[in-house]
Amino acid sequence: MDRRDFVKTAGLGTAALLLNSGVGRGQANPGRPATPPIKVHGVPRSKPSPLGIPGLFPGRVVEVFHPDSISGNRVSQPIIGRMLNEGMKDLTGESSPAAAWRRFIEPHDVVGIKINPSGAPVCYSSPEIVREIIAALRSIGVPAQNIVVFDRYAYEIEMGSYQALIPAGTRLVGIECGAFDASRYDFDIYCDADFFGESETRSFLAKVVTQELTKIINVPTMKDHSAAGVTGCLKNLGYGCFNNVARTHQAPYTFTDPFIGYLCTTEPLRSKAVLNIMDGMREVWHGGPLTSNWNFVYEAKTLFLGTDPVGMDTIELEAIDKKRREEGAISVWDNDPKTLTTDSREFYRNPDKNLFFRQPGHIAAAGKLGLGVSDLKLIDHRQLRLT
Repeated sequence: MDRRDFVKTAGLGTAALLLNSGVGRGQANPGRPATPPIKVHGVPRSKPSPLGIPGLFPGRVVEVFHPDSISGNRVSQPIIGRMLNEGMKDLTGESSPAAAWRRFIEPHDVVGIKINPSGAPVCYSSPEIVREIIAALRSIGVPAQNIVVFDRYAYEIEMGSYQALIPAGTRLVGIECGAFDASRYDFDIYCDADFFGESETRSFLAKVVTQELTKIINVPTMKDHSAAGVTGCLKNLGYGCFNNVARTHQAPYTFTDPFIGYLCTTEPLRSKAVLNIMDGMREVWHGGPLTSNWNFVYEAKTLFLGTDPVGMDTIELEAIDKKRREEGAISVWDNDPKTLTTDSREFYRNPDKNLFFRQPGHIAAAGKLGLGVSDLKLIDHRQLRLT
């Protein structure tokens, strides 16, 4: 079968089911157009990788806390190294960090580290964490030239100064180097849906994913999101590896639920994404993903590790909503039309305002697509407190 001919279609019945993922939590979409069919054109695999989403440990989330991991916005790399080692051992049950890493990576792999530089310099994938991941990969025999730190936007990578902060020999790839730059996308691999009558209804997957990498380590940040509710593992992979995704937003409506999940089902992205390490050093509880308001940034001093992006995002969602309650702000599930504003400046100053009817239900929707566990009662949430 030619890969162009491999098509998975989500009909209106399925999409309608997914829209109920927020029922009972206040999620509503008054006036939003009906969810269109979503067609996933991916590479057919006779046998999907057992390492791919939801991975070796569905439903398992390891949370590692250290009180001195960050202070005054300065991240301690030695402490990060220890947190990463302990988290990897607990996740896998292995007795050594090297053995834990070998559960996912082999020396011949070309390993992509999918960062999230969006929001730099306030909240972005900490270079200290990225460097420790690279050191771990090198320690099990992966050559420096086989390690690729990448993201969608080259200019955001530059804003995060990654070019000066990652070890020599490691590759740094920005998928888009300018406005409307589609030269680094694979036109055979895409998701197709017409949300608001846009002229281009396809979102294409990056060539670095389809043609170069053999494994992906996903390093999202811990942030709320004005449209999706939160941005975590799922959104960092889906909206960070495909182009033309902003078309899913037309204020006050957004189709992040269910589109994020469908993007993450696309092969080969699904099979190559083998590990998630969420940077919870800083937690943005309002104004994400691009906040510059330090009043909404909390030093959570935490790393989350797992192979199940749905489980990890579920834990992240609960933590961010808990912080919002503590601060007296409305829930990310609150879609009362009275909370809406068309003034982005007001949104970035007022945690009781929304730009969109937020869609945190995208996480449970992804779970229904087989990408992981979204039921808190079924998640094996392991908490390590280091000193």
